[in-house]
Amino acid sequence: MQHTTRDGRALHVHVDGPADAPLTVVLAHCWTSDLTSWGYQALDVRGALGDQVRVLRYDHRGHGRSDRIPEPEATVEHLAADLEELLETHAPAGNLVLGGHSIGGMTVLGLAERAPALFGADGRVKGVALVSTSGGGLDTVSLGLPAVTGDALRAQLPRVLATRARMLSRRQRRRHPLTETMIARRVLLGPGARRVDVRLAVNGMINTPAESMCGFYRDLMRHDRLDALTALDGVPVHVLVGSRDLLTPPEHAARLAEAVPGAQLTVAQGAGHYLPLERDFLVSEALVDLARRALSPVEHPTRAPV
Repeated sequence: MQHTTRDGRALHVHVDGPADAPLTVVLAHCWTSDLTSWGYQALDVRGALGDQVRVLRYDHRGHGRSDRIPEPEATVEHLAADLEELLETHAPAGNLVLGGHSIGGMTVLGLAERAPALFGADGRVKGVALVSTSGGGLDTVSLGLPAVTGDALRAQLPRVLATRARMLSRRQRRRHPLTETMIARRVLLGPGARRVDVRLAVNGMINTPAESMCGFYRDLMRHDRLDALTALDGVPVHVLVGSRDLLTPPEHAARLAEAVPGAQLTVAQGAGHYLPLERDFLVSEALVDLARRALSPVEHPTRAPV
């Protein structure tokens, strides 16, 4: 289905499950991807909980099948406003569990910043999964390289992808995705990634316009929302990260977990940045656990990190 935002942007939205389900799980994807990156989790959550839950996925503005946007609109602030609208329109009642991967997690933090009443002990949000994401300081990430080299490469990657998007059609890049495949294998995913998951990551990059490559990169370098985590006090939070995540390294996940009392931190050994693909069962388990806790609000023991 299509949702038109207040500023006139069409967002591609997919909802699975009954409209009167007591709980909606909302999944926000990462930069240069689309809602298909949450495909494993959408199936697993519905498979585990059936009609007790509905799952809402969508393509961020400037991504996938949603409207293309000019660079000035490519900000986390715009994404957070979109998420707030989607909740108002497609999940206006009932409890919520939010899952955010990378920029999707930053979008959840942006929502907490602009609508803190949704969170907290009395809010509708009863669980949050922050997957391979950050509260800020992304301008210091060196991609596992010496600082000077890492800084140069970090800025160069979106420029390379944007240049290819401007010079070549999507069909041409799908036929010869050598650059996108190299970035997916060496930067986005850990070693041993399944070919189907590499293709999903590559397709996400190919389907992302140049304006979103450059605009969101600049905004991510300014992203600073650790203070927004105070709104999550009293909400079950599970932070997950791959031990080989080069874009949002484990220390970023640790800062998120430390900022929320009682938050659980899971570090997936050997995994890269695309945890919903690389460790699909782990991420699904976290979402199902949060959803079960939301459906049955009793004391649940915290599991030891993996």
